[in-house]
Amino acid sequence: MLPPLAISAGDPAGVGPVVTAAALAQCLGSDRALVYGDAGWMERALRRYGFQSLRRMETAEAGTLTPGEVGLVHVADWPITMVQSRAPTIDGGVVQREALEAACDAVLSGAARAIVTGPVSKEAVSLSGVSFKGQTEHLARRAGVHVENVTMMFLGPRLKVALVATHWPIKRVPSTVTREHIGRTVRHLTDALSRWNPEAKPLRIEVSGLNPHAGEGGLLGTEEETIIGPTLEDLRAEPPYSTGEVELLGPTPAEAAFRYAADGRAHGVVAMFHDQATIPSKILDWGEAVNVTWGLPFIRTSVDHGVAYDAAASGKASESGMVAAIRAAQRLTGGPGE
Repeated sequence: MLPPLAISAGDPAGVGPVVTAAALAQCLGSDRALVYGDAGWMERALRRYGFQSLRRMETAEAGTLTPGEVGLVHVADWPITMVQSRAPTIDGGVVQREALEAACDAVLSGAARAIVTGPVSKEAVSLSGVSFKGQTEHLARRAGVHVENVTMMFLGPRLKVALVATHWPIKRVPSTVTREHIGRTVRHLTDALSRWNPEAKPLRIEVSGLNPHAGEGGLLGTEEETIIGPTLEDLRAEPPYSTGEVELLGPTPAEAAFRYAADGRAHGVVAMFHDQATIPSKILDWGEAVNVTWGLPFIRTSVDHGVAYDAAASGKASESGMVAAIRAAQRLTGGPGE
């Protein structure tokens, strides 16, 4: 039996606990899960969705979970007096940080097989007394991986896209589009797509240009001719690109690369920077795309939305993003599901 999933529920003041409970009710099936957070709050949320088989436990007890069972790992208290405080708080930040770190430790130890992360408030986690740029950076540091060696990607029903440059100001993007970063991103997307859709042969990956019209032959920029193109030529000389298992196409104008992927003519796209990737992804796969981190020593999936304090207060949270994140983790690890 595979180890369970480790799920950090995110900000207790946001939609994290509710969407986690609702999503598990839909797609846990015969799988097993360890949920990290304030165990009391998570137990209340899960019981609202019909869960009877719940146990509070330590990570070391994960092997005793039975199919369809959820284990609750308490990491810190979120006081009941905070329930009306739909805002970043120190207490909420402690819960989020401790849950993320405990889930990471679980998968590093082999007690869990993948991490699914709920939405966090960077402000709240920072208030808890640590420097926090985001979950990806925090997980990479804890796993001993340099953040430049991991890749952010979004996997949705219509688009699968990996980013060369992530959270950088536009003026700094060209300096991050290097041969090393492009090569890493292409290899990571190849690996992810091979797991996601092992029947797709050959895999077809479009690599977008950086500049309008992919530079228009150097008239609108030269990165395609001096960096992107030569990098792709080098990659095509090595397996699996040289063997025909993966067709590496580009550099292609970004609008064309995404159109080909949306039409099914390509299985994935390598985008050069953040908004080049996220705009088409959010338009075509809103609520269904999963944020996947590749390059860590484990699979990590996450919702593609924030803490949504307003939705938590109104009770109108949608669990679709967490459903997609859990199902993606199950699919990428070959685990059971609904």
